[in-house]
Amino acid sequence: MKNKSLIARLGSEYNYFLKMPWNMRVLLVTNMIYAFVLPIIEIFVVAYIMRSSNDPVKAVIYYLTVYTGIPVTFLINGYLLNWFKVANLYSFGMLLSGFSMLIMMNLKELSLIGLGLAGILMGASFGFFWANRDFLALSTTSDNNRNYYYGLETFFYTITAILVPAVVGAFLTHPIDIFGVRITGSYKAVTIGVFILTVISSIVIHKSSFQNPNLKKFVYFRFDRLWIKMQVLAVLKGLAQGYLVTAPAILIMRLVGDENSLGIIQSISGIITALVLYILGRLTKPEHRIYIFSAGYIIFLIGALFNGILFSSLGVMIFALSIVLFRPLHDIAYFPIQMKVINVVSTKENRSEFAYIFNHEFGLYVGRFLGLVLFIILAKYISEIVALKYSLIVIAIVQILSIPLARHIIKKSY
Repeated sequence: MKNKSLIARLGSEYNYFLKMPWNMRVLLVTNMIYAFVLPIIEIFVVAYIMRSSNDPVKAVIYYLTVYTGIPVTFLINGYLLNWFKVANLYSFGMLLSGFSMLIMMNLKELSLIGLGLAGILMGASFGFFWANRDFLALSTTSDNNRNYYYGLETFFYTITAILVPAVVGAFLTHPIDIFGVRITGSYKAVTIGVFILTVISSIVIHKSSFQNPNLKKFVYFRFDRLWIKMQVLAVLKGLAQGYLVTAPAILIMRLVGDENSLGIIQSISGIITALVLYILGRLTKPEHRIYIFSAGYIIFLIGALFNGILFSSLGVMIFALSIVLFRPLHDIAYFPIQMKVINVVSTKENRSEFAYIFNHEFGLYVGRFLGLVLFIILAKYISEIVALKYSLIVIAIVQILSIPLARHIIKKSY
């Protein structure tokens, strides 16, 4: 009976998914497939740089070029939308991420020029991916179903963030025997897998027809006060992103061990987290977003405190687990808040919604730039321990300021 009950429940959830608009479902399936790629890019690219150069500053410089390429590509993408379909540009961004990894894996040495080139290309891939993904998410959802959309999407991202590091980490560190032939995993083999997944994602996104945004003009310098406040929230989000894209991997490589440890740590509490996220997305309403948002930042602060106080393998594990919880909780609340504000201000100012998607990226970039530059200054000129131990606590405390600001923004959006 229990099995039947579970099957019936899963069938009910699938039927609920089928009730969503077709374009929204196609976008979700595409993002679910590409979700297998993102953990490899976010975790193992940094691990590859660290293993090849043993220089955390090089990892930070790589991501600095990545983050620089994103807003530039948002601008280019805005103009290209006048000539190319949004689905074509979206799939191009996914394919470009695999190409960027291939270039870096074939560099004879990780020079700053080579890293910069690979970083710019990866930033361009993210730019095409996120610019078009955000617009498609905005245009295919409404405020009433965005909790479900981001809950399901984040549920799948969380599952892959758990499974992919564990599987890829084991593949890279443990040779296997196939028909008596001993095969050792390599970063290049992983890159080929990334290519295959990006091709599949690109095929799926073309299963529907999406309307391009009307872009007579999308570059503005004056905005409504509500949007300016949203940009402050974006800067604070970017500040954490700039640090978290490198610090966890470097901490694990320094204090815990190899890529296998990386995968094991990411896998510990993930299934429960993913299920909670799906339930939150399925059952919560717009008025619950501030509570989810707040919970994410409090968990981040707790993890940063444990890391700073213990500064050991145990502290890193607790911090890594807090990030596994923080990121999806933050995203499931942040993105619907952002989309609602865009709906409000684009109507009020009579502008294309893409204008705000484009402008929002520069808010994120400012925060990411500040976070990465801060890490470089602390690691290079003061101490790597300070960069990895104390500054994470400071950043986590600063992030708490986002909570009252987000509450105010939500209130003004309705």
